[in-house]
Amino acid sequence: MVRDRRLAVVLLASTALVGCASAQHGTSAAAPGAPTVLSQAELRKAPSPTAAKASPADVEFFQGMIPHHAQAVLIAGWAASHGARNDVRILCERIVVGQRDEIGLMQYWLRSHGEEVPPANKMTMKMKMNGMVMEMSMPGMLNDAQLAALDKSRGSEFDRLFLTAMIAHHEGAVSMVNELLGSHNPANDDLVYKMASDVYADQTTEIERMSKMLQTVPVAR
Repeated sequence: MVRDRRLAVVLLASTALVGCASAQHGTSAAAPGAPTVLSQAELRKAPSPTAAKASPADVEFFQGMIPHHAQAVLIAGWAASHGARNDVRILCERIVVGQRDEIGLMQYWLRSHGEEVPPANKMTMKMKMNGMVMEMSMPGMLNDAQLAALDKSRGSEFDRLFLTAMIAHHEGAVSMVNELLGSHNPANDDLVYKMASDVYADQTTEIERMSKMLQTVPVAR
């Protein structure tokens, strides 16, 4: 059901973005090269249709959520090679597939609005502070030491460290959604609002599920 909802959002995005380009040229045909199915290859190759100027809050949300998702995809991808138990492995597979899809859609949206597009494997966000550009981690993301410890772990230790880390990671994503949808920083674009709402629904559900899974992981002695 979550997969169906995400697919609907992807199709909505494709229709809306192609529609913007078509309207500008006075035709009902899709803009040359604009994808009707947003595969990862097409997202990378498709030209940028012209769209209305995006709000800074929407742009910042996607530019921050891409590196946030990128780290989740990275560590979830370790499950098979690090001896994760079956239910953890299934959860990780879902995270990899779902968040890779969302990264592609967020990249396409940013490109369509003429904004800087972070690479799919970038795990920091550019932030301007006091006139200087700095690379920053987003809320809930693992630091280098935590990543190294997780990568070193195997079996039940990996399960425990992964679930603990991903709960905090998801909580960070939820805080980003709350900030975007708060009264001082509303999402102005319908697609951004839908994606933010989808992230909130998916990740709060997964936090609850992972919390229950964590209770069943043996504690190392």
